[in-house]
Amino acid sequence: MVIEHNRKSLRLKGYDYSSAGAYFVTICTQNKENKFGAIVNGDMQLNEFGYIVQESWIWLPKQYEYLELDEWAIMPNHFHGILKINEFGRGGSLTAPTCDISHIKSLGSLVGGFKTVAAKRVNELRHMPSSVVWQRNYYEHVIRNEDDLHRIREYVVNNSLKWENDEYYKL
Repeated sequence: MVIEHNRKSLRLKGYDYSSAGAYFVTICTQNKENKFGAIVNGDMQLNEFGYIVQESWIWLPKQYEYLELDEWAIMPNHFHGILKINEFGRGGSLTAPTCDISHIKSLGSLVGGFKTVAAKRVNELRHMPSSVVWQRNYYEHVIRNEDDLHRIREYVVNNSLKWENDEYYKL
């Protein structure tokens, strides 16, 4: 018997998620388990797994020259981040691109790479090589203008202050 899951896609129909622009993502741990540390007096205190997530996020623009990280926050059971895809690479121009734009990965591929790298390292540390760290999917939002970017930056920066009221809060 085949069970079909009717998942409603939040993605913009017909949108190219490898196009230049800013994207906001939220990625939750499997079963929203607190794995990355704890909020103490409004500050996120990373544990060893949280530091791995941090290192894995910082790794992305080192691996992909067309990426730029904006605000991001690791929470006990989820991660928020703003990624900017620049199809011309850092310091490039419209007439002299610094990277091959045919190799730009989609947002889904970038998030998948981040999740894979972080999960592999967390599981190595836990000596649990095939354990699931992240939920299967993630939330994403195409940032459309400066007001949207400012609002999301503020949300990310202040997320730990509102932890007890957060939709992902779990003791």
